[in-house]
Amino acid sequence: MGVAEKGGREPAPEAVVQPQPSAPGKVPRPRADALRNRERILTAAREAFVEHGPDAPLDEIARRAGVGNATLYRHFPDRSGLVHHVVLYVMDQVTAHATRSLAEEPDAFAALVRFTHAAADERIGALCPMLSGDFDHDHPELLAARAALEEAVGQLMARGRDTGLLRPDVAIGDYMLATAQLSRPLPGTGCPDADGFVHRHLQLFLDGLRAPARSELPGSAITLEDLRRRAGAENHMTPPGCAL
Repeated sequence: MGVAEKGGREPAPEAVVQPQPSAPGKVPRPRADALRNRERILTAAREAFVEHGPDAPLDEIARRAGVGNATLYRHFPDRSGLVHHVVLYVMDQVTAHATRSLAEEPDAFAALVRFTHAAADERIGALCPMLSGDFDHDHPELLAARAALEEAVGQLMARGRDTGLLRPDVAIGDYMLATAQLSRPLPGTGCPDADGFVHRHLQLFLDGLRAPARSELPGSAITLEDLRRRAGAENHMTPPGCAL
């Protein structure tokens, strides 16, 4: 029995505060600086892959991102994971451009023009070589990102056709393939002014998409399924940046 207080009463025992268990399944949110580092790494890797291909030195990517090697490996433990996430990052960025172009441009053809130049700035055409070899073409994240992008671009082109501004004999496969090819830098050039040429040539291409058509195109319109079949049986899908 404890020592009694004056008046004969014993002090009440102190309340014990029990630690509250964390909510089941709750994952801590990444810190803001960690998110910034991750985006810097993805952006730097995208630029390095454009210049040097997917075998660009990881040390160089870390240097461009302004982070240490340990930080890069903490976010992306191996090269294949980094390549995978760069592809997803670029596809998500391009899809967002397509969505904004649809929402913000009242003119259907102006929306397509805006999106095309934005997609080139995201370097999507230069990502084709990254999707060879052991790249997981059937990863669920990649399939979902590709479907979202195809849907957004399909809406852009359908709106252009419905308003009579886009020539009707061009399909989404035609557009994707030409955009990807025109936005890729010439291999081995290392030209620092390539962006100026890219946008110039893309605009020439876009002018050729306007209705009414001033020529008759040879062959038939190319669909995305056509491009996937031609991409080769080994991949079973056309890589983003080649035909998306």
